Amino acid sequence: CTGLSGSGKSTIARGVTDALREAGERTVTLLDGDVVRRELSAGLGFSKADRDRNIRRVGWVAAEIAKHRGVAICCPIAPYAAARAEAREAARVVGAGFVLVWVSTPLEVCEQRDRKGLYAKARAGTITGMTGIDDPYEEPTDADLVIDTTHISVEQAVERVLTHLTDNGWLEPRRIA
Repeated sequence: CTGLSGSGKSTIARGVTDALREAGERTVTLLDGDVVRRELSAGLGFSKADRDRNIRRVGWVAAEIAKHRGVAICCPIAPYAAARAEAREAARVVGAGFVLVWVSTPLEVCEQRDRKGLYAKARAGTITGMTGIDDPYEEPTDADLVIDTTHISVEQAVERVLTHLTDNGWLEPRRIA
């Protein structure tokens, strides 16, 4: 999942992860952007080079998980198209699939949610390099699925992802008992 801070990508990713774990067919690993930044990419800043390096790391870890028959659900902001393309290629090289979900929630909605207070700090000038404010977010032109969470519930967004995965052969159709 890619999208602005506050778009809903982590929440959707957690919901999809939970559903896949419950199905129990494969090992599922969630690579949340904030956790990866803290644990795997500590020390990186928010320059374009560091953001790209962070996404390369996420892509490499996800490809390693996939290489061993696991599923990696990733949800960094991933603001640059080239870095997202590198992550897709990393999966392809190891024979794994890659589904790009763009959580396209508009900036205004993300700013209203602003749980971390980052947009407010960026607007006040106390932080710089905020994606969507003074650093670009390159909207995906190659997304496999686009979800705007403005007017849908988390459950509906998760269901859209699971339906997309099923309709495109990534998951077996769910049986209703």
